[in-house]
Amino acid sequence: MRLTGWKTTTFAGLLSIAVLSGIAAAEDKPKEPTKEVHLIDASVQRERQIELALSAAPTEVSSKATVYILGPKGYEKIREGTNGFSCLVERSFVGTTQTSSAPACFDAEGSRTLVQTFLRREELRAQGKSEAEIKDDIAKGYKNGRFKVPSPGFLYMMSSENYVYDSNSKESGFVPPHLMFYAPYRTAKDLGYESISPTMVPYLTLPGEPEALIVVPARRPPQDSSSGDSHKH
Repeated sequence: MRLTGWKTTTFAGLLSIAVLSGIAAAEDKPKEPTKEVHLIDASVQRERQIELALSAAPTEVSSKATVYILGPKGYEKIREGTNGFSCLVERSFVGTTQTSSAPACFDAEGSRTLVQTFLRREELRAQGKSEAEIKDDIAKGYKNGRFKVPSPGFLYMMSSENYVYDSNSKESGFVPPHLMFYAPYRTAKDLGYESISPTMVPYLTLPGEPEALIVVPARRPPQDSSSGDSHKH
């Protein structure tokens, strides 16, 4: 079941957690899902994972991108791209409960920086590490230089199957296609607001942190088969 007709404020509110952080507060208690969900783990068929990952960006982009899918030890690279972009399905958890499954395609800058943190998160999850342990590992990685803060750039989240968690309502749901721009350490005041609120447009996730992102709603362009088959790998 897909949620439609959302107002911008609802869209922003649902994105008030870090859609791409892969981290949620361990003490939060999500409600039982009341809608059909499409959560991804290593047991999901390879072709389905590829389809979802590539759905994040226009075919012209995703057909030439590096692609990662989930395997028993974390993300596995199943295709080396030629345009610098990297596509995968990002996940987040509350405790041991998976609460999001969001296709994303990062530009070359994101592939060099943020993607490395997502690869690490899934590596640690596959090892049975807790979300608190994972969050601590990523934070330490930024401090000791193991992970790099991104320079200006963006990622596509243009899929019609963005399923993310809202820490305010403790619910997960579908959100419309959007773009996200890297804004490390930015705060609400940098965008001209006094504080973060659901009415912010564009919206800011993870204010003050290295993985802060500015969210901009966008329309997905029609797919042109002449630009290539995005499912080739």
